[in-house]
Order: sequence, then structure tokens, then C-alpha cells
Amino acid sequence: MPPLLYYITDRRRFPGDAREQERRLLAKIRECAAAGVDYIQLREKELSARELEALAYKAMTALDGSPSRLLINSRTDVALACNAHGVHLPGHDLAASDVRALLARAGTEKKVIAVSAHSAGEVAYGESHGAGFAVFAPVFEKAGITNSAGLEQLRQVCRQRASTMPVFALGGVTLENARLCLEAGAAGIAGIRLFQENAVDRVVKFFWS
Repeated sequence: MPPLLYYITDRRRFPGDAREQERRLLAKIRECAAAGVDYIQLREKELSARELEALAYKAMTALDGSPSRLLINSRTDVALACNAHGVHLPGHDLAASDVRALLARAGTEKKVIAVSAHSAGEVAYGESHGAGFAVFAPVFEKAGITNSAGLEQLRQVCRQRASTMPVFALGGVTLENARLCLEAGAAGIAGIRLFQENAVDRVVKFFWS
């Protein structure tokens, strides 16, 4: 079974002014949806709630009936407003169980909840509170700083889990080193540059081959 794939957006990495960056971002979301990427996280953290909501509506439209699922970074209110498929909770955010309770009160408790994790303990915490999957980082690097122990940490996280909650690998993952993450036990691959700097159909075909 091919690994799950998770595109994390960062429109500021695209060239051009704000309008051009948004245009390129929505085009990339459409590209990911057409190629079969499983999850897309709208992670435009510096936007206000109103700006993020407006962009989220456009992102949902860009999915155009695709089975790809859009998750909103941190903002459960925005996810509810635009009827996104779920929420991604960064570290030190609300517990997944608290967000699940908010979703239940809104009648949408079946939405996806993903969590960021940097240790086995954080993965276990997310799982115990009902998260659907965890994104472990950094595996290889973050902000240009190499994490030489990251791959072994990922391996330990995947080995120590008591159940089958998927763990995604994030942080400097490329087509050249992604297989190492899968061999370590990762169920999925997450990335910004992996998708933004490559033709997404090529990325998907690589993992499906």
C-alpha cells in the first residue's frame, strides 16, 4: 500500500507579489488534488482569521470534488466556517480531545484532527486524546539546520507506538531520502518543498511505484 501524502502550504515561498503568490498556491492545491495527494494543510499562519477564511474557501473550491482533504492549521473556527475536512494542531495548541468536543457541538465530530509531534511522548499524547494521525518532525532538517538524530528518533517513535495511529515524516524529506522514512516505519510523508518545488504527479508516481 503506498504511503499517505501530506502537502503543507507556504505561499510566501512562491515568487511574486501577494496576489501572484495566492494564485500559485491555489494552482498547487489544484495540482495536488488532481494528482491524488491525501491531505493538504493550509498553514498560512500570519494571516488574520478573516483572511485565512477567505483563502480557505478558495482552497476548498480548488479541490473540485477531489478526495483530497483540506486541513486548516490551528483554527478550528475557520475549518468549521469553510467546511474544511479537518484541523491540524501545532505543538502546545489545544488537545485533540478539546477540539473534538468543539466539533461535536457543531455536529461535525467526524472531521480529521492531526497533530504535530517532536517526540514519542507527544505522539502518544495526541493519540490518547483522539488524534487521527501525527506529523513527526524534524526528521532530516528544519530551517536549514540538520538533525542527525531525526531518522533514528522517527524509527523509535514508530516502534514504540502501542496502536496503529499513522505517523507522517516531516522535515527535509526529499525523493532521495523518503524511502528511509518509510523503512523506519512512517505511514506517510509530509512536506512543503517536496510538493511546491516538484511536479506533484511525479512525486505521487514515485511513491506509488
